[in-house]
Amino acid sequence: MIFVATTGVRESEMELVARSVLPKFYMDDISMDTWRVFSSCKKRVVATRMPRVMVESFAKEHLRADEVIGSELIVNGFCFFTGLIRETNIDQSVMNHVANLFVDQRYQLGLGRPASEASTTFLSLCEDHIHEPVHWNHPDNQLELQPPKPVIFHAARFHKRPTPATALLIFLWFPFGIVLSAIRILVVFILPMMAIPYVIGISGGRVIVKGKPPTAGDSGGLLLVCNHRTMIDPVVISYALGRSMAVITSNLPRIFDTLSPVPIVRITRIRDLDAAKMKQVLSKGDLLLCPEGTTCYQPFVLRFSALFAELTHKIVPVAINCRVGFFQTSARSWVGLDLIFLFMNPTIVYEVTFLNQLPLEATCSSGRSPYDVANHVQRILAAKLGFQCTNSGRSDKHKITKMGARYAA
Repeated sequence: MIFVATTGVRESEMELVARSVLPKFYMDDISMDTWRVFSSCKKRVVATRMPRVMVESFAKEHLRADEVIGSELIVNGFCFFTGLIRETNIDQSVMNHVANLFVDQRYQLGLGRPASEASTTFLSLCEDHIHEPVHWNHPDNQLELQPPKPVIFHAARFHKRPTPATALLIFLWFPFGIVLSAIRILVVFILPMMAIPYVIGISGGRVIVKGKPPTAGDSGGLLLVCNHRTMIDPVVISYALGRSMAVITSNLPRIFDTLSPVPIVRITRIRDLDAAKMKQVLSKGDLLLCPEGTTCYQPFVLRFSALFAELTHKIVPVAINCRVGFFQTSARSWVGLDLIFLFMNPTIVYEVTFLNQLPLEATCSSGRSPYDVANHVQRILAAKLGFQCTNSGRSDKHKITKMGARYAA
């Protein structure tokens, strides 16, 4: 499997995948009992048979490991992996590396699977052993340490872990998914908006609307502020409202200006110019804005830009969530592919919840700072969705995915 997964992959691309794709799948395997024991140790070392490059980023960033020991992949002169491993005996090599870390003393505690009769693992170097599954009932409350650092950004195409059974199912579904995606895209771009949900419903899509959709204002438009899950959020919200509304964007390809069933207002990310343009749109009608600035598929609401709070006091928070079967969008490829893969899912369930318009005293009109208003809206949206607020934002996501690798497992 290592040979198939790594042959011909650039070293930099593998590092990117290890940083932006694999952590979610690793995190799903973390046992909290094991984590309590692991995190209570002063010096933490992760030893694995897997290639070190695939594990190191997750172990150090999310598990706060001090050292990571694993097998080493062979890289050719052009910085591509050959798929081969340097070590002939991985267990012995890992054990030797572990032994070299502590030459003068033995490890106090080792966590892992027991060694088979034919192999020896690093556990033989430890004074005490705890084998899986770990059941930790220590009465010391001080061992209730902070949890692992959460995985906020997951830049992969697969929504679920590609286990052999799931991978086979996705492989068999793929040709049907392409046809289904083409049909759904044609429906969205050709049919009137009010007809879209009925046709999409036949093909496995569903839109659940909660709360009372706001009516258009008499003087000036409403500013609808929502979290951002997928690129079709504006279309779904417009359907839920029963009317088309303008949406702010900065990164969609120009072709979407013509194809989109909702008006698109492009911004430049120059604060004064963008504020003037959005105020102009609001003077004519409603406007939809995603202050996160990018999509997030994990149960988090990213940091909000505070610019929207300065535009108007007519702010309506909208909580949106999307559940899919197989595929999700990726931040590391052409954005047009996001739409194709999203519509390839056998089922798509959207939940749109309209919250009450912010009272005047909760807006900048009462003297509150734009940052207070933005943080308040972020918190109420997260509470409604059962998500967590985070200080991470668009720039943090781009730091993880900026290298633009071709691979998104």
